[in-house]
Amino acid sequence: MTHSKEAKKFGDTVRRMREAAGISQEELAARCGLHRTYVGSVERGERNISLANIVRLARALHAKPGSLLEDA
Repeated sequence: MTHSKEAKKFGDTVRRMREAAGISQEELAARCGLHRTYVGSVERGERNISLANIVRLARALHAKPGSLLEDA
């Protein structure tokens, strides 16, 4: 597990944006074609997420990929 400071900040941003959109982890996962447990581990900062999955999450959240990285 990663648990780096940057991964935690990234996960916090994803969670904040998901909650602002009013969707569950399961809904976000379905929108971007990832598993719900994967999205949960990203939000907890346990994953060293790939660029491809950053783009998938951003599209599902109707955001630019860079906006997910601003605080990281």
